[in-house]
Amino acid sequence: MNILFMGTPDIAAAALEAILDAGHTVCGVYTRADKPVGRKQVLTAPPVKRTAMAHGIPVFQPGTLRDAAQAENIRALAPELIVVVAYGRILPPEVLAIPQYGCINLHVSLLPRYRGAAPVQWAVINGEKTTGVSIMYMAEELDAGDVILTAKTPIAPEEDLPSLWDRLAKVGAEAL
Repeated sequence: MNILFMGTPDIAAAALEAILDAGHTVCGVYTRADKPVGRKQVLTAPPVKRTAMAHGIPVFQPGTLRDAAQAENIRALAPELIVVVAYGRILPPEVLAIPQYGCINLHVSLLPRYRGAAPVQWAVINGEKTTGVSIMYMAEELDAGDVILTAKTPIAPEEDLPSLWDRLAKVGAEAL
């Protein structure tokens, strides 16, 4: 399947690797702009960009998807499916309509609970015993599409956020 991938952080890079390991063709990657990092403010590429470049996949880093040029570029890539994992941008309706199999999103919570920002943090703060990931079709509203699949994982009482994020990255990659 010809997939366009959109994502930015480590969890998205793990998902991109899983898609590639499954033998799918990734026609392009959209990710956020490189950012200055650390005390010396060294311009650093997002994890997804580094992964894509290591595999020779074209990378696009537009400031917005809300212009005709980006929709045209995506059409030219001819994706059958768009996969989004923590991209950080809302896809406009004209982009959602491009791929024949639609657009799916990997969300790091068991929807419908903890939609939106900081779902992992809220699960921990609220003392949840279980969390997981949801894969859903994307709709114009944020985190509002039909859920295709969920994968659960326990939250250990002594677990910290970094270790939970690492496990959720693996659970999400396997689910995709």
